[in-house]
Amino acid sequence: MCGSVERYLLEKIQAEGAIHIALIDPEKVTPAKASSVASKAESSGTSAIMIGGSTFASTTHLGNVIKAVKRAVIIPVILFPNNVTGISRHADAIWFMSLLNSVDPYFLMGAQVLGAPLVKKYGLEPISLGYIIVGDGGTAGIIGKAVPVPYDKPKLAAAHALAGQYLGMRFIYLEAGSGAKKPVPPEMIHVVKRSVDIPLIVGGGIKSRSQALAAASAGADIIVTGNLVENTKVKRKVSEIVEGIKSCRM
Repeated sequence: MCGSVERYLLEKIQAEGAIHIALIDPEKVTPAKASSVASKAESSGTSAIMIGGSTFASTTHLGNVIKAVKRAVIIPVILFPNNVTGISRHADAIWFMSLLNSVDPYFLMGAQVLGAPLVKKYGLEPISLGYIIVGDGGTAGIIGKAVPVPYDKPKLAAAHALAGQYLGMRFIYLEAGSGAKKPVPPEMIHVVKRSVDIPLIVGGGIKSRSQALAAASAGADIIVTGNLVENTKVKRKVSEIVEGIKSCRM
């Protein structure tokens, strides 16, 4: 069953072709800073705010960050948890995800079993997501014990994505890792997008208008940027990324 946040995302993609989501790592911001970043990102055209990271923030701090962001924006706030501790009652929805290329069963299903009762208790909207680490993988790959898909193996990434779709996941996320030196190659995005019938999210290493344009043109439905929103030029940087995404429709 499609919830209100998922429906919103699908309608935005349908209307705009591709959209941007800003990712805020609660470990790197105060609630006041998160509020400011989210507000500036929203005014620059981001469609939603994701909150989560690869390391571990306290649940109290996480909750305070989410509440501050919720007061600052009207767009959805979606949890992007790295573990059960990344679940909070204060968000609108949660990417309920499985790390498809992890060698640790905990990240495939264990954390999900532990987290599911909390998601239900808090009334969060779960959005099923197949998460695939590619390239270097960064901290997310290390924490999640993933075997990253090399950039020169796009068909392998596509096979992972298709398996996720067949398992019932409604979104696929290609993750190059926070601060990746190189973003997911357009060829890999293109091959994966041709293989699945569900929205494709791409994140990691996208720092410029041209990189955003390349990802959107290759088939990314959602582009996520995290490190860009942590600097002092949030509004300009997010605007550049959003302009790159929109320009693929011109």
